[in-house]
Amino acid sequence: MVYDLQEAIELLSRTPKVLRELMGGLNENWVNFKKHDAAFTPSEVVGHLIAGEQTDWILRMKIMLGKTKQKKFPPFNREGFDKALGLDERLNLFETLRKNNIEILKESVTSKDLNNTGFHPELGEVTLKQHLATWVVHDLTHLFQIIESYAIRYKESVGPWIQYLRILNV
Repeated sequence: MVYDLQEAIELLSRTPKVLRELMGGLNENWVNFKKHDAAFTPSEVVGHLIAGEQTDWILRMKIMLGKTKQKKFPPFNREGFDKALGLDERLNLFETLRKNNIEILKESVTSKDLNNTGFHPELGEVTLKQHLATWVVHDLTHLFQIIESYAIRYKESVGPWIQYLRILNV
């Protein structure tokens, strides 16, 4: 499938609403469940998404759109978010940041820019199209992670139905 900037914007614009529906007002047991020691809780996933809005997606896009020869990206700290914020504060902040970043994206990028490149610290040279497509799939990955976390909380309770529940058998 060919990347389409407008389709990407459609999905990226919806993530804050989806998160609010998935998480807003839920019992703390749902949003603070950690499926294993190295995993984010669903609430921490929102913090991670905030860090991306603040220091990754738009910053790297601007580097690739810049006129300078230096196109190296700074490293991204996947845990570089304010751990003191509550879930509602995180959801509100994410919604505001994403709305602003979508506006910057719409104002800054045209289809002719999608082949611009930057240099990722681990992956090497990448295109703006790859970067923006990754932004979309990153959102989807973390939405799935939240849903998977919810499902895993009830893994031991579903009994023999586990064989039909693919989300518990991956």
